[in-house]
Amino acid sequence: MASTLVQSPDIQAYLDRIAGLDGSGGDSRTKAILRRLVSDLFSTIDEFDISAEEFWSALHFLQQAAPEFGLIAPGLGFDHFLDIRMDLADKAAGVEGGTPRTIEGPLYVPGAPLEKGRARLDDGTDTGEVLLMRGVVRGADGQPIAGAVVDVWHANTKGAYSTFDPSQSPYNNRRRIETAADGSYAFRSVVPSGYAVPPNGSTESLLKAVGRHGNRPAHIHFFVSAPGYRHLTTQINIDGDPFLHDDFAFATHDELIPQVVRQEEPEAIRAEQLNGPFSQIDFDFTLLPAALADEEQLMARTRALAQAQ
Repeated sequence: MASTLVQSPDIQAYLDRIAGLDGSGGDSRTKAILRRLVSDLFSTIDEFDISAEEFWSALHFLQQAAPEFGLIAPGLGFDHFLDIRMDLADKAAGVEGGTPRTIEGPLYVPGAPLEKGRARLDDGTDTGEVLLMRGVVRGADGQPIAGAVVDVWHANTKGAYSTFDPSQSPYNNRRRIETAADGSYAFRSVVPSGYAVPPNGSTESLLKAVGRHGNRPAHIHFFVSAPGYRHLTTQINIDGDPFLHDDFAFATHDELIPQVVRQEEPEAIRAEQLNGPFSQIDFDFTLLPAALADEEQLMARTRALAQAQ
């Protein structure tokens, strides 16, 4: 509710001027949204008696924090809230089933090499435990989808992502995998680690101010797409991580925590031509049919640029 001051005729007219509502130019939706945002901020300033010094301190924080907005947004729950709204819209429309969506995060890089059926994601320099993941992409009818693309990316054992970590080779731990005729995909990589927001950075400072941490559990991101099906944005979590149910980005979903099986038997190790124990995850994706062509497409947002190879 707006404060008494903000509800006064003078401030209401002032808000109209700020949002351009006293003129005919501009976009009407943008005007309405801007007016609501400024009005709510004015009300917050008045309700909490925010001083000029506190206001300018907050503005300075935002100026300094700009490079970390991609982390602050999920940390303040915006990414998950957008998913909640889309889930509710699906429910209202009677859309059910399929692999649950969850947040994309800020660390996707387009243009990863495309492989057929099976791929190796890591470049061999990480000494972490080998991870073998496999599964099938299916439609809601249970039938496998040949030619679907599983776009996968994850951190290394230090919790760092290629492109954003210049010490890694281009597209390390990133690949696109086209499913085989039976809808199957498989990849070899290393078991990733979780990560924390940059130490002493803006995100950590903000979270500490409200008594929270900035840790994410180990996870693997996916885009899964195929003609005629809804584009899926999701991720799985690595079971057993200490932050599994305490993700600062609120992205954990019970249906997206597959069993991690550690294979130690010599026969299993030999069958995969490995030299030691490895972890294995089996996980199938289920895509829903697209009602509109736009549903087949990746959501429009600014992302990192493709890497030179």
